[in-house]
Amino acid sequence: MLSIEQIRPELTWRLRREVLYPNEQLADMAMEEDNHGYHFGAFHDNALVAVVSLFQRERDWRFRKFTVADALQGQQVGTQLLNYITDFVVKENGGLLWCNARLSAIGFYNKFGFSAVGEVFHKNGVDYIIMQKDIPSG
Repeated sequence: MLSIEQIRPELTWRLRREVLYPNEQLADMAMEEDNHGYHFGAFHDNALVAVVSLFQRERDWRFRKFTVADALQGQQVGTQLLNYITDFVVKENGGLLWCNARLSAIGFYNKFGFSAVGEVFHKNGVDYIIMQKDIPSG
């Protein structure tokens, strides 16, 4: 069973490094805006197996460093965490949810109603594109 809860930013760092940046130092995983966001972790058997950080600017919400442990990829963990933060943004009256997505993740985001916007860009050796989803006001 998977449980999702809000966590402290530093709890996201180890998984961020293991999955996204294996050649970086743990201390390099901190983001300047970490203290101004919301951070969520998915736990399986009391182990942290997925993390995401969420930041608000007016009605736009950006998520960053969406990470699922390698051993659990393809097992709906990312789906549950993405649905959780989408519901969170809906409850907060958000208007747009977006991220800089690795090109390898475009298909995943498309399944949840996200659309690619703009041009592909390159950062730290990785190709990205903005993926966004309008959040209907309710």
